Amino acid sequence: MDNITNESLFDLKNVSQPIVAGEKVLYLETKTDKEDNKYISSIHQIDPETKERIPYGDSGSTNTAIQLSPDKKTLSYLSNDTKDDKVQLFTMSLTGGSATQVTFEKNGVSSYVWVDNSETIYYQTSVKKEDNDSDDEKEDKKDQPQKVVSTKLNYKMDGQGVVPEDRTYQIKKISLGEKDAEVVLEEDRGLSLQYVAKDESFILYFDRLDPDDEWVYGGSLYRYNVVSEERDLLTTDIPTGMFTFDLTNEAEDTFILTGHNFDYKFVTQTDIYRFDLADKKLTNLTADLDISIGDSLVGDFQQNVGGPDLWWLEKGKTFLFKVTEQGKITLYKGTPEGTIEKVVDEHMHITGLDLFDDKKRAAITYSTLTVPSALGILNLETSEVTDLYVPNEAFFETHTLSTPERFWFKSVKDWDIQGWYMSPIDAKENHPAILYIHGGPQVSYGETFFHEMQALAADGYGVILLNPRGGSGYGQEFVASILDNYGDEDYQDLMNGVDYVLENHPEIDTDNLYVAGGSYGGFMTNWIVTHTDRFKAAVTQRSISNWISFYGASDIGPSFVEFQLGRDLSQADELWQMSPLAHAANAKTPLLVLHGEEDLRCPLEQGQQMYIAMKKQRVETRLVVFPKSSHGLSRNGLPNLRIQRLDEIADWIKAF
Repeated sequence: MDNITNESLFDLKNVSQPIVAGEKVLYLETKTDKEDNKYISSIHQIDPETKERIPYGDSGSTNTAIQLSPDKKTLSYLSNDTKDDKVQLFTMSLTGGSATQVTFEKNGVSSYVWVDNSETIYYQTSVKKEDNDSDDEKEDKKDQPQKVVSTKLNYKMDGQGVVPEDRTYQIKKISLGEKDAEVVLEEDRGLSLQYVAKDESFILYFDRLDPDDEWVYGGSLYRYNVVSEERDLLTTDIPTGMFTFDLTNEAEDTFILTGHNFDYKFVTQTDIYRFDLADKKLTNLTADLDISIGDSLVGDFQQNVGGPDLWWLEKGKTFLFKVTEQGKITLYKGTPEGTIEKVVDEHMHITGLDLFDDKKRAAITYSTLTVPSALGILNLETSEVTDLYVPNEAFFETHTLSTPERFWFKSVKDWDIQGWYMSPIDAKENHPAILYIHGGPQVSYGETFFHEMQALAADGYGVILLNPRGGSGYGQEFVASILDNYGDEDYQDLMNGVDYVLENHPEIDTDNLYVAGGSYGGFMTNWIVTHTDRFKAAVTQRSISNWISFYGASDIGPSFVEFQLGRDLSQADELWQMSPLAHAANAKTPLLVLHGEEDLRCPLEQGQQMYIAMKKQRVETRLVVFPKSSHGLSRNGLPNLRIQRLDEIADWIKAF
């Protein structure tokens, strides 16, 4: 049997976005293409009885956002146009034939919603505002660099770059078979289309709470009357809350929303609310359920995941929803009256779901600690999963994985902290181990496949994965406990977790411990190497080293620092003491600094500052910068650079 390697990334496939079409299932399959250095996603249909797979769609290499028309006769999806690579809307009959390109927007399409009549689609796009330059002037400027002017607080976005201010954002509608689309609503800021009324009399969309005040954080749900062109904020019952649309009853007078009251800023756990249109009253249906609605598990393998978190079991009466709970995705059943019941609680990461017509079965895509990705049918009454397609089955007939061990330990304030330990595949006495810290911090490790961790275990390392306080899936007090207090009790959780693993695994060589992490995990890695020398070497990635400069340089700097740390630039002295750079004089641990050149979430200057601070202390340090890479390099960056990153980590640790 062979061990998994970094290069195995090119051998593994991922399935996602299952859609039920009668008794058949549509889904996406994504592979990492080494030759073309990109991800290729394609649409397939599978027959649960015969397991026969049929490819669908015949457009570009990027296919996503697959849906069925309400009458379940037409497949729709977004795909890159083969001419200019812009993402456009396509449709295709489920009976076969060629795909039809529906939109030809210059700036592409970002999302879309079917109307109940199955003939009309509303979608979102943007257009450039008119300028006064003549065609000759435009031609002269074409090859010349031009200035970039920003006047807004949120003027850039990780993965996108500087947000252009010369755009108008539109919600448009088009009828199938017609060429021209009609503008329904346009604004100078991006909106998020949520729902279209059956008679098209109104639409629901997500917008900022106060479009005129950039310092008012967050947004909520608005209703736009298509005829009168009037709009109103629906959630005035909780005016500072943040809500999005999920479901409606047949009469369209009761909505099921997900959101929160913002009591704990943006670490407030999401709840499910009933909204009654008649009196605009919001009723929290999950107030007594201290868990996190939705999926916040972190990994590096799943691609093209997404879709709804709530589904009607019986329209207007019962609904199904998923939550992140103690490192796994569980399913609950609820009613608009507030009755809640858990229905599925298994050790797995449900990445996509759609219900069969009988509402007793669901087509799901899922992952586990040792299954990268699979498509199956989930029996909602027994929790049994019947696999339809396991794309990597043949690969693991010849390759071995480490099976992680689950554990809990006691930490500060006698809190229970969850973790996983991955022993080396070829376990030996006195083997090295790596503490690997997740980002967020409001995410969590869990029951999902992690390619990087498996490759490290195959390379002879034990891997320690912990969910310290501040992460999601363990209740509101747990996730909010880190606010204003980074690097304190969360740091102690990590150290106590390492102590627990060492006590229970005496085969680990305590002189060969390493630490690594990205984003929040990068901040914590920087914090650790400036507060202890128990680790032999460290790897900090897309990290934070200086909260003062982060405030002004990150795309989320002001809101993140003020809401997470409870301070702004008027308290620079306190922010400095909370920054790893302030404690760099204590550092002795060799440090590898990895950073994406185009990371706007934790900008490159954060890694560069840490690098220089370590050099000043004469600590062995290496800085590696990846071009064309944003904050998500380790998950969806250019494949060749993902491999280079993994190789850098492996080579650095081996050197010590």
